[in-house]
Amino acid sequence: MYAMVTEGPEKTGEEGVGAGGGGTRFDLEKETELRFEVEAGEKVHLELLTGLAEVFGSELNRNKKYTFGPGSKIAVFTWQGCSVSLSGKTEVAYISKDTPMLLYLNAHTALEQMRRQAERDNERGPRVMVVGPTDVGKSTVCRLLLSYAVRLGRRPTLVELDVGQSGVSVPGTMSALCIERPADVEEGYSVQAPLVYHFGSTTPGTNIKLYNKLTSCLAEVFSLRCEENRKASVGGCIINTCGWVKGSGYQALVHCASAFQVDVVLVLDQERLYNELKRDLPHFVRVVLLPKSGGVVERSKDCRRVSRDEKIREYFYGFRSVSFFPHAFDVRFSDVRIYKIGAPSIPDSCLPLGMSQDDTQLKLVPVTPGRDLTHHVLSVSCADEGEERAGGLRRGVLESPVCGFIVVTNVDTQAQVMTVLSPAPRPLPRHTLLIMDIRFIDLK
Repeated sequence: MYAMVTEGPEKTGEEGVGAGGGGTRFDLEKETELRFEVEAGEKVHLELLTGLAEVFGSELNRNKKYTFGPGSKIAVFTWQGCSVSLSGKTEVAYISKDTPMLLYLNAHTALEQMRRQAERDNERGPRVMVVGPTDVGKSTVCRLLLSYAVRLGRRPTLVELDVGQSGVSVPGTMSALCIERPADVEEGYSVQAPLVYHFGSTTPGTNIKLYNKLTSCLAEVFSLRCEENRKASVGGCIINTCGWVKGSGYQALVHCASAFQVDVVLVLDQERLYNELKRDLPHFVRVVLLPKSGGVVERSKDCRRVSRDEKIREYFYGFRSVSFFPHAFDVRFSDVRIYKIGAPSIPDSCLPLGMSQDDTQLKLVPVTPGRDLTHHVLSVSCADEGEERAGGLRRGVLESPVCGFIVVTNVDTQAQVMTVLSPAPRPLPRHTLLIMDIRFIDLK
């Protein structure tokens, strides 16, 4: 991920070794890693030639080519030493001996000891929250800890609270996923049956009251699952948080720690946050300060936006190795009810007696379909539609997960229909739709 290293035996410069005639061979000593970034519009092929190596905790198979697309930032780590081949156009590729992997392994070992203790004493396993500012490698550390746990036969749960760069579902959501196997080297987690809640924006600050409420919902559901499933209880959870660590963002972290009753907080690269959490969390919560990897790269706003678009595109069309074929069909306005969660803020003096701004943040606001709906992502709510007649729709929608997503590609106000892109054929499984602030333009 940084400047090219050419000295010593690490990079031999041998072209065409195990890479179809166009590769460069890198020889890695034990406890070192090869970091590389893929140029925009390019693809890079990685192949393990000898030895053992892993990418973010997932083991590489020997003599298998792995393909990484534009913008990928990859670190190949080896505990014993290995040789790999890279072919394609990298922005940078270099070998680093300065890596915090041993510290991350120590954290995993401590968590595994807690799981073994939980098994012996018939208690629950560790619940871990990974925190830190943006671009310090929180998602990578979560992936490492989850992969290492799964490789020992554990069944931990990933709780994804980063609404801007979700590793489980589309942006604008909060989710939980039971991890049963290490993340795929190329594609990441195998997402089959995640629990996903609609948030609707890429920044928690747009509706912090809703963000905290959904955190509590996820914590409650996870606790219920642990009561029913012993493996899930012992496996515990790894909570990935967003990079907002000041003001209301910091209070959201404290709320999350309380809702999930976390045992361990791993703070990446910020001593101030570490000391604040040590001060504000109960004494029995272990707060640990860890360094960020030197391979972490700061992402621009454009990079984040492209990453979000790619995540939505994967939802409808699949990853490179799996092609999905989404459906386009018309939906009549009269067949659906569209809502936005959260009413615009108004002065306190204008609020009805006894109502606060917090109440408006959880308000369901009906949305009348119009041309401005075009390209918006909509969540299909699992809420029981009978609750609307019973007057409990707001609570039902807020506390219900979603069963999927659609994108509005066209709106015909005269015909009173909208055309949607859907992963499944018509009809929609539910008729309560929640609008996101996020737009996606389908170019396929």
